[in-house]
Amino acid sequence: MSENNFENQKYRNINFTQEPFVKGKYEECDFEDCVMTNLNLQDCVFIDSRFKNCDLSMADIGNTALRDVTFESCKLLGLNFKDCNEFLFIVAFHHCQLDLSSFYKCYLNNVPFKNCSLKEVDFTEADLSKVCFEQCNLKGAMFEQSILEKSDFTSAINFQIDPEKNQIAKAKFARQNLAGLLGKYKIKIV
Repeated sequence: MSENNFENQKYRNINFTQEPFVKGKYEECDFEDCVMTNLNLQDCVFIDSRFKNCDLSMADIGNTALRDVTFESCKLLGLNFKDCNEFLFIVAFHHCQLDLSSFYKCYLNNVPFKNCSLKEVDFTEADLSKVCFEQCNLKGAMFEQSILEKSDFTSAINFQIDPEKNQIAKAKFARQNLAGLLGKYKIKIV
């Protein structure tokens, strides 16, 4: 990684597909209303930083470090979080669109997903213990060999989870969404 270090910087209304993005370490930086689609963010480090109203769709985040990073109202389509640097990987998502992204084998213990679109997201073999999927749309999301213990799905919609292929002890589900657990049995819940 380069020697570029940036601290306490604010980046507003920048289209990084037209302006150069400098790779480096960004600590306590804010990115707001920025376009970062298809950007190569490999090997960058983001610590205690925030992205708000940004579009990072299809960005290359291979070996990118996300250490206590919050995404608010961001478009994060098709991101491979599985390729991120695992060391101190801590993220939070609020009002984000994460459709078609992958968290394959990611450790997401206690990660908040609040009012997010998680359509067709791959959570295969991910540790989602104590994750709260508050008001999230999980249509087509893949859960297989996932750890969902003590996770909260009470306000989540459109999920399909096979209890025989996932660890779901003490996970919370609303009565009206039990069909998401029983879908494979093709029974009617009235």
